[in-house]
Amino acid sequence: MRAQSFAAVALLVAVAGCAGNQGAQPQTGDTRFIAGDGKITLFQAADRKVAPPVEGETLDGGTATLAAHKGKVVVLNFWASWCAPCRAEAPVLKDISAKTKADGVEFLGIDFKDRKADALAFERSHKSGYPSIFDQPGKVALSFQGTVPPAAIPSTLIIDRQGRIAARALGAVKYNDLLDAVTKIGNER
Repeated sequence: MRAQSFAAVALLVAVAGCAGNQGAQPQTGDTRFIAGDGKITLFQAADRKVAPPVEGETLDGGTATLAAHKGKVVVLNFWASWCAPCRAEAPVLKDISAKTKADGVEFLGIDFKDRKADALAFERSHKSGYPSIFDQPGKVALSFQGTVPPAAIPSTLIIDRQGRIAARALGAVKYNDLLDAVTKIGNER
């Protein structure tokens, strides 16, 4: 159990590496920044790992699950209000979410290691148009250990129609790169 606890803390430290308001960032010891350039890595269908179950209470008090989007492409974005790159990429995610919804693409945010009041203020300000799970303890991020973990904040995972992790971006995504990846994965049959 002690080894599992250490591994969980190590993963949280790695995922908590976003630049931003230092006072609001989680402080769990070593808080080195894990740099991400937003580049999207696409995985070949034969190499894709099944995404773990994702579920939790949303910021608005509802419940969201990855399973509810079975058969659709799902973009999971791990973010936090204290993360400057998350604020920068928010308009990109909002626009692509609206643009691809009719094509069967769903977006789901994962608010990671945040204060709920700050996350709600972020949502009011950015009006993403899709739900976000409030994951203050980081359980959703930890559930990806052993697959393709979100290793920076922000991180974006694209889940294919079969529930497999088809792509990952570490750092703030770029508009054309995300749109191209979502379109490519969405066109797979």
